[in-house]
Formats: sequence, structure tokens, C-alpha cells
Amino acid sequence: MGPSYVDFLRERRLELEARVADACARAGRDASEVEVVAVSKTVEPEGLLAAIEAGYGRFGENRPQELVHKTAALEQAGLAESVRMDMIGNLQRNKINQVLGRAQLIHSISSAHLAEGVSSRAEARGLRQQVLLEVNVSGEASKSGFSPADATRAFEGLLALGGIEVVGLMTMAPAHDPDAARRTFCGLRELRDGLERRGGCLPVLSCGMSDDFELAVEEGSTLVRLGRVVFDQGYTLD
Repeated sequence: MGPSYVDFLRERRLELEARVADACARAGRDASEVEVVAVSKTVEPEGLLAAIEAGYGRFGENRPQELVHKTAALEQAGLAESVRMDMIGNLQRNKINQVLGRAQLIHSISSAHLAEGVSSRAEARGLRQQVLLEVNVSGEASKSGFSPADATRAFEGLLALGGIEVVGLMTMAPAHDPDAARRTFCGLRELRDGLERRGGCLPVLSCGMSDDFELAVEEGSTLVRLGRVVFDQGYTLD
């Protein structure tokens, strides 16, 4: 990756941070409340290293094997301690061990069964893994995750599991429908508020991607997961 690509990544990062700050201002929030997770699933380790040079410090991977690949590259570059890696994609129980010890946060705990699997494996390794509950707020059949009602019913039991710490919620909004996206992000925030009244502490809301992150920030997101808009030079901001 040449210097021109690093320059692009740096300029785009500044533009994205400005967009986040503007969305925070519209919602009466402080920009320090929102962090960009650069979704590095489409780039090779060289692209990841270029993004670090451009100022990014937190990345998300969709596949456990890519998480293994990227964390190995960070270790080789001497950057493993200074860069944060998250697991944001679907996680199967037979891949849990690949993620533990590599992902600081798992965004995609989509069922009590998966939560129990992460819990038991983390306990066996003496770890305490931070996780988010994935909630299908929009109710789309194509999306995985707890329904809001199921998340509410399961919540106290999930909090009691050893080896994991539930620190927030994650969702994905319907594509290309700003009104539905806003309803989805608002619904996630309202669900979080309701769960906190039941005794949880859920400071993290992971929602908003390249096409809808500003709406998500206006509705309370604390983590926006940005891939194409970060790495793709052909992706233009409106």
C-alpha cells in the first residue's frame, strides 16, 4: 500500500469523524461518545496496517479465520497491544475458541445457546469476554439475533453467566430505507433503556454502517461499523 492510499484513508477518516461530530451535535451529544470501528473484512493485512498508519485504532472482522489472520499480522508488526480487534459477524459455536483471546468485544451474540457456549469456553480459559447481544429490532426474516421480547426474557439469565460480560446491544437496520433505519436504531436504544431498568449496565450500542451511520449516531449509537466508506476509494460520501 503506497503513501497515496494512506493519504486517502487519513483524509476519509477526518471526513467521517466530522460527519459523526455533526450528527452528535444535531442530537445534543458529545462526539467523544462515538467510536468508529473500521470493518477490515475486505482488505488484506497491508490495508489494515495502512489504516493504522492513517489513524484508525479499532477494527472489526466478520469471520473468525480472518480475525486469526489479522491478529497474527498485528503481532508480527508489533502492534497487537495498541490496536483493538472486534468480532462483528455471525459466530458459530465451533469457532468460539478462535475468537477468544483475540477479539476484545464480540458484537454478535445472537442466542442464549451461543452466549452459553462463549461463557463455558471463556470460563475454561480463565477469561472474561465482553459481548453485545445482537437484536433483530426490525424483525426481518433475513437477519439473525434475539427478538426484543426474547432479549428481555433472557436478559437476567445472560447477566448471570460466568466468563462473559454483557456490555450492550447490536443491531442492523433494513438497507436503503432511512425511515426504517431510524426506527430500528431508536428501537435498540429504547430496548437498552428498558433492560437497564431491569438491573443491567449497557453503555454500548453498536449500530450504523456505511449507508446509515449518521442516523444511528443521532439515535444513540456508540459504535459505528464502517467498511466500504473507510477503505473503498470508489465509495463517495453524499
